[in-house]
Amino acid sequence: MTPQLSREDLKALVRTVPDFPQPGIQFRDITTLIGHQQGMAASVHHLAALADEAGAHKIAGMEARGFIFGAAVAVQLGVGFVPVRKPGKLPIATIGIDYALEYGTDRLEMDPGAIAPGQKVVIVDDLIATGGTALASAELLRKAGAVIERALFVIDLPDLGGARRLREAGIEVTALMEFEGD
Repeated sequence: MTPQLSREDLKALVRTVPDFPQPGIQFRDITTLIGHQQGMAASVHHLAALADEAGAHKIAGMEARGFIFGAAVAVQLGVGFVPVRKPGKLPIATIGIDYALEYGTDRLEMDPGAIAPGQKVVIVDDLIATGGTALASAELLRKAGAVIERALFVIDLPDLGGARRLREAGIEVTALMEFEGD
């Protein structure tokens, strides 16, 4: 039986590290949450219930912390997991997408055969900040044939606008908790 902690209980398990990686930033550290047996189990349980409600055929997670939560949710639901990788990590021909960062660009790649056309895929990640990686992942997954209508996160930093950007792209967003400010 999954130990059930409320979302507020889970929020209390997230450590805030001031001035990391630079002065003025309040870093939300999930290692304390994933290191807590009941906290990790309850987080996955909450996310899996939301993904199941969305009718997920598969779960996609972005490297690296999206792998932690996404794979666990996929296992709990009994569906496949689609890793969205950094470039050069897959040993096969991939499809990819370049996207803008604050300073420069980055790229995400995936196995083009990981999704059958029309499959409902729910994105799961630890945190939504500006939304750049999540938006690029959604675009890449759609390019592969996925239907992307829902994205789930453990933490939302609403002041940074990522959830709003995903909603503007037609993706429903749910987070288990929010932290105001950077």
